[in-house]
Amino acid sequence: MPYLLISTQIRLEAGPTMVGDEHSDPILMDILGARKRNMLGNNFCEYYVNDAPRVVLDKLEQLGYRVVSMTGVGQTLVWCLHRE
Repeated sequence: MPYLLISTQIRLEAGPTMVGDEHSDPILMDILGARKRNMLGNNFCEYYVNDAPRVVLDKLEQLGYRVVSMTGVGQTLVWCLHRE
């Protein structure tokens, strides 16, 4: 899976960081130290790490991912990354 979205709430820029959904590569999620959770009221799971987005972005860069775009959506910051 060459594309990856990560996100965090603006008030939580020190972490946790959402790093994947229930269909994400489990090996990559293990490398990032991500844990799967299901938030109350959601009918899907997501992976998260307690690291700040900057730490996650540094780890992903070491794995060959590059930021394609970044935006703010309401109170959420979202980064789109791609790996060749």
